[in-house]
This record gives sequence, C-alpha cells and structure tokens, in this order.
Amino acid sequence: MSEISLIERVGRELGQSAPDVPLYKRLKSAIETAIRSNAVKPGGMLPGERVLAENLSLSRVTVRKALALLEEEGLLNRRHGFRTEVGSRVEKSLATLTSFSEDIRARGMEPGCVWLSKQISRPSPAEMMALGLSASAMVVRMKRVRTADGQPIAVESSTVPTRFVPSPDLVRDSLYEALAARGFMPQRAIQRMRSRAASSEDAAHLHCEAGAPLLVTERRCFLPDEQIVEYCETRYKGEVYDFVFELQR
Repeated sequence: MSEISLIERVGRELGQSAPDVPLYKRLKSAIETAIRSNAVKPGGMLPGERVLAENLSLSRVTVRKALALLEEEGLLNRRHGFRTEVGSRVEKSLATLTSFSEDIRARGMEPGCVWLSKQISRPSPAEMMALGLSASAMVVRMKRVRTADGQPIAVESSTVPTRFVPSPDLVRDSLYEALAARGFMPQRAIQRMRSRAASSEDAAHLHCEAGAPLLVTERRCFLPDEQIVEYCETRYKGEVYDFVFELQR
C-alpha cells in the first residue's frame, strides 16, 4: 500500500473512532488496525511523524504518543534518525490448533524451513512416554529451522510414529500437510510452555546471542480416536513471537 493510501486509511479509521477517547489513543488504534490487516507488511515503513501530523491535521506530540504506545506493544520499531518500521512479531493464539505455516501466512509472511536432520530410528525414553510407544517401535524424527520471509524464528523438533508417516521424505515444508494427505490430521493438542536461554547451537540457528530468551513449547497432538500422532518441541525466538490467550470468567 502506498504512503498516501495508508494515510487515507488511517484517517478514515480515525474519523470513525469514538470522540470521547483521547486523540492519541484513537490514532494508535487506527494505525494498529491498518497494521493488523496487513495494509503494511512486517518490516515495512510507516510515514514519518511530520508527514502523519501534517496529513492528518494532528500535532506531532499526538503522533509521537501514539507511535510510542505501538512501540511498547512490539508493533513498531523506532530508531533515532530512521523511519518507523512495522515490527515482525508473530501472534500465536493458544485457543486453536494451527500449524506454523498457517500462523505465518496469517501475518502476511511466507513460511519456510531449513532442514537440519530427518531420520528413522527407535524412540528415545522421552518420546516413548510422550507418544505411548514401546521400545521396539519406529519413529520419524525431524529437526528444522522455521523461517518467516526467510528470517529464522524457531527451531522445531518433531517426532511421529512411522505408522502415520512411514518415510521422512513424505514431509516437505509442512508436516501437517503430509499428515492430512494420509488422513491423519491432528484435531487437538496438549501443550506446555516454559522459558529458557538460547544455547550456542540455538543461537547459531536463530541468529541471536547465546543466552537470549527463548519460548519453548512441548506439544502432543491427537487424532479424533485419541491416538497420539506427534510429539513436538519448538524453541521460539522470544523477540519475535507473542502467544495470545483469551480468558473468560
């Protein structure tokens, strides 16, 4: 979207907002609506403070306060002397079972992966417990770096019994697509979350500093008949991933 079209869109949103809300908060909401609708792609640039103020007939103080709120929420990145960049954080809802590829496409980015390993082997003790397997079973074990628009944001290790995926060669970019093609699409999952510091290996894969914060999830996925189809550990780069919860009383 061009700069002029973006400003016009923000102006329309601003004009439809409630007049009893402070103006800088209304502007913040208008810009946020444009960002979340992918009118501006992650990594794209917003018009500068002066341009926004002049075209929207606002003071630069009002614009600056709105942009500061958006920066606090991780939606914008601002550096002195540079224009304002739309952040590339990815929102992941924990209320629905979606694949990495679905999450990334929902943010208007292109998912991808760099395979680190694919193999068939006996399950480890942890995999036996997670998947309900015996020591004599065989599993497909896959490890890869997950990317969004070519940028690494997670390291994912997935283990699937061979009765569901008999060969790792059946999995290209999306494990869920491979499972769906064979009639084994997961329907629900149990997921645990914790934090940890990036190891030197994590840092090399994710292009971050060793010791940087990671969000780690462990997930077991189930078929409709309650068979466990996948055990997955994913290490997310903490600075680009937000997990969203909806709570109700």
